Amino acid sequence: MEILERVDLRGYFRSFASRLDDAIIVSPTGWANAATIDVVYDLLHMMGRDDIPVGLGDMLALNQSDPTSPSVGDCLYAKAIPQGCGGFLDSDTLYGLARDLPRSARRYIAETSVAHGAPSNTDSPGLRQPLALEVWQHVTKSVSEVSKITVLTNGPLTSLAKIISSDKNLTSLIKLTLWEDININKSDRGNIFTVPSNAYAEFNMFLDPLAAKTVLESGLNITIIPLATQRNLTSFEMMLNSLNSTDRTPESQFVHQLLARLHALHQDHRSYKHVGMFLGEVLGAMVLGGDHAVLKPKLRDEQVKVIAEGSESKDGQILIDKLHGRRVQILESIDSRGCYESFASKLNDKIQSAIIGSFEEQRKAWINIT
Repeated sequence: MEILERVDLRGYFRSFASRLDDAIIVSPTGWANAATIDVVYDLLHMMGRDDIPVGLGDMLALNQSDPTSPSVGDCLYAKAIPQGCGGFLDSDTLYGLARDLPRSARRYIAETSVAHGAPSNTDSPGLRQPLALEVWQHVTKSVSEVSKITVLTNGPLTSLAKIISSDKNLTSLIKLTLWEDININKSDRGNIFTVPSNAYAEFNMFLDPLAAKTVLESGLNITIIPLATQRNLTSFEMMLNSLNSTDRTPESQFVHQLLARLHALHQDHRSYKHVGMFLGEVLGAMVLGGDHAVLKPKLRDEQVKVIAEGSESKDGQILIDKLHGRRVQILESIDSRGCYESFASKLNDKIQSAIIGSFEEQRKAWINIT
């Protein structure tokens, strides 16, 4: 990535973060693990946002941990994640690509405090990885009575369900919960290809169906971005063409190179034939912060429910239930060309672009990180 040689990476991607009380929670009930947290730390460092706290959620889905030893439990749902394509190969590829990034001083450090469940204390228990609930409490303490919190999710809802269960009053602080990667249409198949008997559920809902049910029934204002809508945003060619401006920012060049690498993998290797679906992952951020006049989002109200019965063939499915379902908003459609244009426009915003700095100074700082 030759771009890394010409910019002060502390300014990277500043256009996608505001100086508000932001936070990130990683739920390891899906593909994520400790290595994911390190990648998040590195990206935040590139953005100049080392102030954003990152919390680690529970390792097991709701009601899957052993009552006497919470660190172990059943893998009824997690066992569906494949080791190869469409599964852990994807996260391993991410971790490999991320090693070209500069390292943040912050790293994942396992539990080292008896007060937080570890078997013993170490000399520096304060260095341990913060937990999801701690990060949530940090954010809520800084929120005023008139402010609200917006939550964007595109993974299992374990951590959000735990937060809701810990204090029912906290739901009044949440303005909007935006769910991504959900299948609600019986005419469209889901994406759990490792569980043939469950044709219509989406992986993130399946990995913790009880958490999804808990969040849905909490009374939060929820907007759902279904798989069918995301599948309209899967063209590498259109995404790359939208970034082919003659006068690009470092951010735009960086993303262009990353997408070009994924596109090459998509074309050349059978194990990466599915990665086009990841382009749809940007929809949530664009719906929250994009220009709706360009995106032309079409929303509809619907009443839905989540199945969480302990059955592999049904759990995680979201069904329309006009009588007993909870009301949500569903992003029915969006202008795909407008999405590509909005995405490129945000990345090419020179006002928010990186600050030119000394690469040698950055290199010395990274080398000294232990």
